[in-house]
Amino acid sequence: MSERNTVLRSLHDVGLAAWFGGSLMGAVGLNGAAKAEGATWEAGARIASTGWARWAPVGAAAIGAHLVGSSGLLAANAARVATQQGVAASTLAKTVLTGAALAATAYARVLGKKIEYASSGDLQDAEKADRHPFDTKKAERHLACAQWVVPALTGGLIILNALHGEQQRPAQQVHGMWQRARALSPHMPSPGDWHLTH
Repeated sequence: MSERNTVLRSLHDVGLAAWFGGSLMGAVGLNGAAKAEGATWEAGARIASTGWARWAPVGAAAIGAHLVGSSGLLAANAARVATQQGVAASTLAKTVLTGAALAATAYARVLGKKIEYASSGDLQDAEKADRHPFDTKKAERHLACAQWVVPALTGGLIILNALHGEQQRPAQQVHGMWQRARALSPHMPSPGDWHLTH
């Protein structure tokens, strides 16, 4: 219980903070600025695409750091996940949300690249767009949705992370482990029943 995992926690928390903050800033600030400043659809799409492309390597590094930290913390807390009531459920919820956030991030990047090719003045990009034609209006709607889903899901991860922090309090650990033991052995007396046996 007293073992420190400062590096893993830092990777987990800083990576998640950058993933959430970058996606939220992009959805609100970058996309909003692109719409306001782009005189045409192509110009606005180019502004947004350029900004998201510059963020992509940083976002990928943040996601990688978060995944490394998450995996390390899961390994370090495996015993608590198995023995403390409620921890396995919140861990499963975090895993599901993380998978969904990864899928939404990847989907947004794929759509973003398509719009980038369609809006670019570059001949090679135009040829790529022609080889894989798509409905730009529909792609934009899906992209806008995906770009809002990512901060919603990563925000959910932040909330679950706060729950995990509460579950690590010593009193919560003892209570959770006792509840888990009682669930496995239903005839076990509760602490309140102990005085009846003496």
